[in-house]
Amino acid sequence: MSEPLPSAEEALKILRDVGCSSDVIKHCEAVAKLAFQIADRCSKNGVKVDANLVYIGALLHDIGRSRTHKVHHAIVGAEIARSLGLPEPIVAIIERHVGGGITPDEAAKLGWPNGNYVPQTIEEKIVSYADKLVEGSKIISIEETIERFKRELGLDHPAVERIKRLHEEISSLCGLNCSFMQQK
Repeated sequence: MSEPLPSAEEALKILRDVGCSSDVIKHCEAVAKLAFQIADRCSKNGVKVDANLVYIGALLHDIGRSRTHKVHHAIVGAEIARSLGLPEPIVAIIERHVGGGITPDEAAKLGWPNGNYVPQTIEEKIVSYADKLVEGSKIISIEETIERFKRELGLDHPAVERIKRLHEEISSLCGLNCSFMQQK
């Protein structure tokens, strides 16, 4: 990556400066900690991953919650990140982290700009996945996440299947047993 990433301290200052609540910031810190653990585990398993990008991207993933708590926080967050001149890989993490990803058809129905908001890079996938395993600042199981999505979106919503696939992909990349992530 050519553009320098902000430091963790700078990322936290950005969240405070744009008006994120302390609860949102605590959530971002918990997601960043878990995402970094996942990235480290993947790296030890031979997967090429930029753990610093994962950590900083996870810290900033919910920057849009400074303005809205609806699903649109991903688009709002990407706009904020671009306006601050943050590197494009950070912007991509922000706009692709919700619901295991948003397809172009779903984005059109939401009134989002034309695009694919499904995580593409390993860093985007790790942040999206870690975000699904953190409720508030507490780590929850993938089963709890899937059940919540089924309740909120419906049993056959495509996001449920995407989250399951994301879980399978990340689990296979970081090793056979990612249960270390469920402890706490």
